[in-house]
Order: sequence, then C-alpha cells, then structure tokens
Amino acid sequence: MTSWLANGMILLSGMAIGATSIGGVLVVPVLSAMAGVPMPQAIAASSLAFVPTGLLGWRTARRCEPDGDSPWPLHAAALIGALAGATAVHAMPGTTARVGLALLTAASGLYGLATTRASVSARRPMPSQAQLSAMGLAVGFGSAMSGSGGPVLLLPLLMLCRAPTIPSVAAAMAIQLPVALAASTAHLLAGQLPVALGVQTGATLLAGAWAGRLLARRLPERALRVGTSLCLIAVAGWYGLFHRSS
Repeated sequence: MTSWLANGMILLSGMAIGATSIGGVLVVPVLSAMAGVPMPQAIAASSLAFVPTGLLGWRTARRCEPDGDSPWPLHAAALIGALAGATAVHAMPGTTARVGLALLTAASGLYGLATTRASVSARRPMPSQAQLSAMGLAVGFGSAMSGSGGPVLLLPLLMLCRAPTIPSVAAAMAIQLPVALAASTAHLLAGQLPVALGVQTGATLLAGAWAGRLLARRLPERALRVGTSLCLIAVAGWYGLFHRSS
C-alpha cells in the first residue's frame, strides 16, 4: 500500500486531470519513487487506475462531441497500440522507463505552459481516419509503455494538426478508457497486474478528478494550467535527479 504522501500526490494528479486534463503522467513516478513500487508494477497499476477516470472522461466526452461525431478509428487503434505497449513494458530496462517518464513529464508541463495563451481555434475538420488511426496506435503504445492516461500524448498531436479544440479535448478524455482497459488486460494476462494497488490508486484518482472539476469551475483556467504545468516540470526534475543519484 502507498504512503499518505504518495496518496496525496496521486490525489493532486487526479485533480489536475479533472481540472486541466493533464497530470496523469505523475502517477508512475509517485508510485515508483515515493512508494517504492517496481517500475513494471507501477506502470501496470497506473494503467488499471485510469479505468474509473477513463469512464468519467468517456461520459464527459460524449457530451462534448459535436453532432454526435465519434473518432472511433482513434480509439480502436489505441486499443491495439495499448496491448502492444503493455506487453513490451516487461521487457523494457528500468532505466529506460525512468528516463522516458521524466522526459514525458517535463514535456507535458512545457506543453501546458505553451498553451496557456492559446485561444479556441476556429472550427476545422478533425484529421482523416488514416491519421487518427496512426495517432491512436502511437498514443496507445506510448501511454501503455509509460502508464500515463493518454491525453498528455494525444492533445499535443491534435493541436499540431490544428484540430478543433472542443472535439480534441473530448477525444483526449475518451481515449483514457480504451487505453486503460487494453493495457490492464495485457498486464493481467502476463500475471503482472497488482490489482489491489491499481484499485486503490484508481479510487484516489477518481476522487481527485471530481474535486478538480469543481475547482475548475471556481478558478481561472489559465491559473490552473500554469500551476499544473509548473508542478509537472518540478516533479520531472526531482524524479530525474532522484534516480540519477540512487
């Protein structure tokens, strides 16, 4: 079981997910560095933990999708990518995983800072089905390999394609569910899924996400994004230094 400090950080991660959609990448560094969980098990537990927030994100996304549109090629490809990524995790060197997570955490923080002044883009079509499928494979694989939820990888890709903001956010929230389900299944079949830890972490994340949603209604979005982004960058530096010195 995790310590009170680790639980507090996971709660903050859930709040960041609920308020800004970024922050899920914090879970694995917290579990591995603060709670002492081995990296493959931390990634597996994190994947399972994103199932409840994925359900919440899917429900919210269905309301945000304009005209009932659903980027199904993205989510179908994410299932396949997540299965492959979760299978590959257990053959990946621990140092590679730690360095990759530190870089991904820092990049997500920098992305959050870079988009604080971004305005809502004019309505443009989403990428083609072929492009969405390619994104889904990449995001599913990368998210399962890192134990992150999916939005932290998908949102920057969609923004680079100048996709419309509201459908992009909806797709990013919804992709958590197929990635979490596929990755958790792969970890379970490999006998590497710490179910109790994943359930505990998921409950904490879900509580944080609900709190983050309430907070987002009361505080300026820019302030929330800046605070979350700075926290991500600080954790990335701490995580990299911690493992470098250990």
